[in-house]
Amino acid sequence: MKKSYPDRPRESQESPGPGFGLLDIVFPFLIPVKGVVWIGNKLKDMADTEITDKSKVHEELLNLQMRFEMGEIEEEEYNREETGLLERLEAIRKYEEGRK
Repeated sequence: MKKSYPDRPRESQESPGPGFGLLDIVFPFLIPVKGVVWIGNKLKDMADTEITDKSKVHEELLNLQMRFEMGEIEEEEYNREETGLLERLEAIRKYEEGRK
């Protein structure tokens, strides 16, 4: 019968690390390379998530609109910044379509 340990977390669907197998025993000098590749992939995933976060752009648009309505910025600056934010949203949309 298998013992259960309540203080140990259950393993998730996603592997927590690069994982090791029989080839790592045969070629142990590749373990550091495998770790660096795993870290690089995680950093890329985090950067993709950060870059394609539409909610941040929407938040910036709302903040910009509030600043304009409260008279903190002029209409010309509002239009310029709004155009930039809308272009970012369009770029995110195109990037997400290209990944599909």
